[in-house]
Amino acid sequence: MSGDTAVQMIWFVGALTLVISSLLARRLPMADWLKMGLAWAAIFGLVFLVIRTWQMVT
Repeated sequence: MSGDTAVQMIWFVGALTLVISSLLARRLPMADWLKMGLAWAAIFGLVFLVIRTWQMVT
């Protein structure tokens, strides 16, 4: 594992921890928790695609 990969993994785990802790702190019903979790996954997916596309263009 290179240094860049390690930093990316640490960032990803930290970001995921923030998302999960925010969902758990709200104490929502499971259906709402699932919807918000899917919304967060969509946000991360879109950001990933934007960054990946930007890197391929430049």
